[in-house]
Amino acid sequence: MADFSVNETRHKGHHAYDRVEYRVYFALIFVFALPFAVLGYAWTVIRHARTPDQGPVARAWAEARQIAPMIFRA
Repeated sequence: MADFSVNETRHKGHHAYDRVEYRVYFALIFVFALPFAVLGYAWTVIRHARTPDQGPVARAWAEARQIAPMIFRA
């Protein structure tokens, strides 16, 4: 017997990052992470006398990208 379900069109799923609620949470997390990222950046520059690979904005952005999806995971 043939499986005809493989030829059905797939519906495009909705991603969490397409929603307004996700973007609001992402923005809030980013705003709260930014001061800590700046402090971490400054601490690395003062303590080790070198600049980190990521700047403070990129570091805060990366943290927000990690944390925000955890809120919407069910």
